[in-house]
Formats: sequence, structure tokens, C-alpha cells
Amino acid sequence: MDKEEFLKLGYKIKYERVKKNLSQLDLSLKTGLTTRTLSRIECGVIDPKYSTLVKISFALEMPLTDLLSFTL
Repeated sequence: MDKEEFLKLGYKIKYERVKKNLSQLDLSLKTGLTTRTLSRIECGVIDPKYSTLVKISFALEMPLTDLLSFTL
């Protein structure tokens, strides 16, 4: 994935998190990831591992395929 795709993924995660009325802290507690890591993912700064994306999709109660589709 390139930088633009990281940004789209981060935006999608943030969009879904906010849509479910979750703070980064809430998502952090559900995933076991730090709020710093979540923030960096949402800002498109880091390339999250597959296992991290699985944790996030599970916490957001959505299939991983939906999380990875960048259509809102």
C-alpha cells in the first residue's frame, strides 16, 4: 500500500469508529492497542499489520473486507 492508501484506511477506521460513537480510548480498550497506535493508524502514519486490522475490524463489529473497502 502507498501513502494515499494508508490515509484512506485511516480515514475509514476513524469514520467507522466515530459512527459507532467510540473514542480512541474506547477502541483502544476493545483492541488492546494503544491510543497512540490508533491515532497513528488513523492519520495514515503507519502500516498496520494484518493482525492489528483484524483486531480493529472485530472491535468495530464489521468484516475485515468492509474495513478495507475505502468506499464510504
